[in-house]
Amino acid sequence: MTDEQHNHVPVDSPEGLSRRGFLTGVTAASALAAAGWVAQPQSASAAQGGEGKSVTITIMGSSDIHSNALNWDYYKDAAFSDGKGNVVGLARLSSVVNQVRADRGRDHTLLFDAGDTIQGTPLGFYYATVEPITKTGAMHPIAAQMNAIGYDAVALGNHEFNYGLEFLDTFTSQLKAPALAANAVRIGTKVPAYTPYVIKTMKVKGAKPIRVGVLGLTNPGTVIWDKANVSGRLDVLDIVATAKYWVPIIRQQGVDVVVVSVHSGDSGTSSYGSELPVENAAGLLAQQVAGIDAILFGHAHKDIPERFVTGPDGNQVVMSEPMCWGQRLSVFDIELQQVKGQWRVASKRATNLNTNTVEDDPALVAVVQAQHDAVVRYVNKTVATSTEELSAAESCWKDTAILDYVNKVQVDTVTAAIAGTAEAALPVISIAAPFSRAARFPAGEVTIRDVAGLYIYDNTLMASVLTGAQIKEYLEYSAKYFATVAPGAPVDPGGWTNANGTPDYNYDQFSGVTYDIDIAKPVGSRIANLSWNGSPIAADARFVVAVNNYRQSGGGGFPHISTAPVVYNAQVAIREAIVQYATDAGVIDPADFHVVNWKLVRDGVPVF
Repeated sequence: MTDEQHNHVPVDSPEGLSRRGFLTGVTAASALAAAGWVAQPQSASAAQGGEGKSVTITIMGSSDIHSNALNWDYYKDAAFSDGKGNVVGLARLSSVVNQVRADRGRDHTLLFDAGDTIQGTPLGFYYATVEPITKTGAMHPIAAQMNAIGYDAVALGNHEFNYGLEFLDTFTSQLKAPALAANAVRIGTKVPAYTPYVIKTMKVKGAKPIRVGVLGLTNPGTVIWDKANVSGRLDVLDIVATAKYWVPIIRQQGVDVVVVSVHSGDSGTSSYGSELPVENAAGLLAQQVAGIDAILFGHAHKDIPERFVTGPDGNQVVMSEPMCWGQRLSVFDIELQQVKGQWRVASKRATNLNTNTVEDDPALVAVVQAQHDAVVRYVNKTVATSTEELSAAESCWKDTAILDYVNKVQVDTVTAAIAGTAEAALPVISIAAPFSRAARFPAGEVTIRDVAGLYIYDNTLMASVLTGAQIKEYLEYSAKYFATVAPGAPVDPGGWTNANGTPDYNYDQFSGVTYDIDIAKPVGSRIANLSWNGSPIAADARFVVAVNNYRQSGGGGFPHISTAPVVYNAQVAIREAIVQYATDAGVIDPADFHVVNWKLVRDGVPVF
């Protein structure tokens, strides 16, 4: 290890903030029991067999908060509701954390996060782009809440890089907890750009302290998904290989327990193919790296209370992923026994606690109330008037006006930007995907909230040049979104989508060219009648294609787009471009932009 790497290695760090909130209307015991909690004895006690004292420590973990501070849906302008009774937000999570601490004893608990904290709602967007904390000097609402709860360490997720490294530096500087990412290294080196790990010391009455080391790891896909922000500045190394390097170093510090907080799912697969280290490597981490006791993981937005994986040393690694947005809190119980003066892990378990069993922590609400109110006012501003209601409910199987509006904004923005360039003579077409089936523009006043509900991601607009042949292959790839459907089968479009788990946001639709998708045909042979301006598109014809930065950088694994020549990249946020376009026009009239240029067919016969 180089001297520079030594400079990034913290040893003991102070305990996190010990402020305790309270839970309104229920006791700690009843709330935790409702959430699925089973109390365990906390005090050190004499164990059988003369092995000395036995202590259980509790490690709590969150992941994929995605800037959910309160139990609020900014797109609906109402309390969050998903029909399943779930709730969201750090304020709700805090109440559960407080009760676990009350039940366990604050000195016997730690709290970690596995990443993706600052992006995902209009709250995160607002304080990154509308009133960026980098310019105002204001405290980021998520940093304020994490500090108030008292996190002990926070791993970086891939979405932490969405707003650029300078913004991330500002956010992490506001955190009282260290921000960990051992595998995010300075370009061309193995030197961590962020703190790789931290060691926490837990005092035990009448016995030596228990030392817990936590290693933080981020996702390799960051170099694709946020290429514009990290290219030439950061590399993100393989999760497993990085852990093999750092876990022994942590063990050499004399720790008793090693926890990994990793922003990575456990499927062992990647959304971007094999050109980068594995995206969802949490399970591989447990299987291949010796010396790990517990893994808190995230990224996949799944609720996995407990999973055991046998490590290469025969040790059982306990893993847990809490459901996203603050809906669940992972809780690990690790029992240690003192053997010949040393702590040894005797048992371990994990569970996830449901945050819908408690109320918001009032102290955490107060921390962000003013900032939340500012965002509510912002998203409810009227930007234009729509001549009729536009809905995305059928956008996954029909060409709809509301998605065409996204394409209209993208085409007009790119066309204006490339005027006077060599590409100005080429046709400009556009790609958009149905991000939310619930999106709608009401007839009458359309607000920023309506636009944000349509374009829910913080993507920026780019444009690249594709050939006719490449567009055909791109569309064939996109069409795998549909199941293969017999010509005479009953019409059930909702049952035809999301084939093989393909999400709606990976169903790209083109505007500016016409085509049919024949879902009676096998994947790879579905695109028919591909034309532009009434004529079949030649294989070598060239088009300027408006596309978001996520897709252009390789997100979703679509062919050709990530290697195509880029002709426009002004870092314009697409959501803001839509808001500005609507504001300037004042009226949203589908007669101005809606063209039905694609349709589903079966053996050439239109479905609708």
